[in-house]
Amino acid sequence: MAVRSGEKRRGKYFLLEVKQRDEATSKQAKTGENPRVGFTVTKKNGNAVIRNRIRRRLKAAAALNEAAMAPQTDYVIVARREALNAPFSALTRELSKRFK
Repeated sequence: MAVRSGEKRRGKYFLLEVKQRDEATSKQAKTGENPRVGFTVTKKNGNAVIRNRIRRRLKAAAALNEAAMAPQTDYVIVARREALNAPFSALTRELSKRFK
């Protein structure tokens, strides 16, 4: 929930919410320097099969862009319906742009 108060970066296929973690949150969660990524795919995107397919595509694209993520930062990717049919290379490129 705290990420909602952070920066919002709009993309063609998703909305990326970004928030830097403070010292207390990092120690409490015991995550240290690693970035954390969450995914939100709402029911307006389609039924469960479609939502899971979108989520899997976004997870794979985020895994490829792990090096571009800032340490000690939380990211939430809110998917748009367009992420389902977008070419994977375009999805990865868009995500890479938004992480930087």
